[in-house]
Amino acid sequence: MKAEKLIEMEDKYGAHNYHPLDIVIKKAEGIYVEDVAGNRYMDFLAAYSAVNQGHCHPRLLKALRRQAAKVTLTSRAFRNDQLPLFCKEISELTGYPKVLPMNSGAEAVETAIKASRKWGEKVKGIKKNKAEIIVCADNFHGRTTTIVGFCTEDQYKDGFGPFAPGFKIVPFGDAKALEAAITKNTAAFMVEPIQGEAGINVPPKGFLKKAAKLCKDNNVLFIADEIQSGLGRTGKMFAFEHEDVRPDAVIVGKALSGGFYPVSAFLSSVEVMDVFNPGDHGSTFGGNPLGMAVAREALKVLVDEKLVENSNKLGPWFMDKLQNLEFKSIKTVRGRGLFIGLVLDRPARPYCEALMAEGILCKETHENVIRFAPPLVISRKELNTALRKVKKVFKKLES
Repeated sequence: MKAEKLIEMEDKYGAHNYHPLDIVIKKAEGIYVEDVAGNRYMDFLAAYSAVNQGHCHPRLLKALRRQAAKVTLTSRAFRNDQLPLFCKEISELTGYPKVLPMNSGAEAVETAIKASRKWGEKVKGIKKNKAEIIVCADNFHGRTTTIVGFCTEDQYKDGFGPFAPGFKIVPFGDAKALEAAITKNTAAFMVEPIQGEAGINVPPKGFLKKAAKLCKDNNVLFIADEIQSGLGRTGKMFAFEHEDVRPDAVIVGKALSGGFYPVSAFLSSVEVMDVFNPGDHGSTFGGNPLGMAVAREALKVLVDEKLVENSNKLGPWFMDKLQNLEFKSIKTVRGRGLFIGLVLDRPARPYCEALMAEGILCKETHENVIRFAPPLVISRKELNTALRKVKKVFKKLES
């Protein structure tokens, strides 16, 4: 079926809650995708970092097929043979002794919120229903009503109120504002070490270290949302490692399953996770054997294929090349590893559309930022090819 017909069908029967580029993908492998007409593109979005391992990685496909032929779902009413192995392996890889698997990133964030509040009341001693969580302006932690209630993007909130209380918002990267916001009722500070949806915002050097110390000094949980920035994207396993800090808890998702199956997790200390009792929290699909088998293999691929190291090596090189581009529309280039934002002085959508015509798929974020975040399996040669096409598009649009 032709792309035009499929787009017409989706627009007629589907909700209009996205504004995608008009490409209809039917096939993908590695860093490449193919549309229904047979055109091939380089994917520089990587499903918002969900396919760090590349599209349809053969090891993940094999793991999925193998487990799907055995058992896919038991619910947590019974035990399965994949969940214990996943918990052990991700704990050993990350150093966090406790793991609670969920499905979507938003579910893992909700898990962090519940854990923080209960820890605040039961362990810290905050009065009942008085626990507060501090977050940052321009955050993006998910789409549930609780989460959008503490975002600062008006569109995300428009028409969805009333919202849950118990959240304070401080400017991203402002340690003094964080210090001023902490009270006896503060249970946690939850932050993206690098803000993805806000346009690849990197905080000032030293902010995370200052934030971690403030949390420790005030008996406040320091929680890192690494759903987009984690699992190798920035050239470290986690973005918080760039400042040599150790959060009390970490939220992971997206690349945790390499794009094959929704898997997320809340990782924490024993003290934090032990606030949960049977019946406190759960998910029908959370920790299912199919998801756990895929996630186990996805983590092994990251390590075995040295994808974190590849991001650390090629990311700075690619950023340097972008910073050397001399086009009047480019204000700055920011990011870490292969998590890069090209900030323009004008809308980025026309550039993304022109890049698509040249065989590169990327997406604008916050109107004027082009996000470059290809799968971590990309090579220097492929980045060079992309760079030539970027130059061609900018030269054409600004001639």
